[in-house]
Amino acid sequence: MKFIYPILALIGGVAIAFQAQINGGLGKKAGSIEAAFISFLIGTAALFFVTIFFGKGSVIAAGSVPKWQLIGGLLGAFYVFIMVLTVPKIGVATTLISVIAGQIIIGSIIDHFGLLGGVRVPIDGKKIAAILLLFVSLYLFNKK
Repeated sequence: MKFIYPILALIGGVAIAFQAQINGGLGKKAGSIEAAFISFLIGTAALFFVTIFFGKGSVIAAGSVPKWQLIGGLLGAFYVFIMVLTVPKIGVATTLISVIAGQIIIGSIIDHFGLLGGVRVPIDGKKIAAILLLFVSLYLFNKK
């Protein structure tokens, strides 16, 4: 059953690629900040209804968590704004490769040190090689 999670993550990646292009187009018409706001407003409304009908946790629990755990929404809004801003300028693929590079580099550092309460997964030579290859792919995507 554990195999389902990478498949779900893959589907999430597909959704992000579509979201990038859709939000980029919205940003051209409505403006970058406005498009990010519209995107989050629609997402918030959708999650509101999903929570009402399918939620099993407690939204009130937000008051009892460490306050730094509440910045996820701000980081998500920042991400959507950056996508709206960059996709129309450099395209979906280059934008996503750049995002993925940032995620893998910081994700590897978070894992290596077990930051933010995460599991410690040391960086090794293979991971460093993979990060370097990711930068090679970013270079090749941007080479004219």
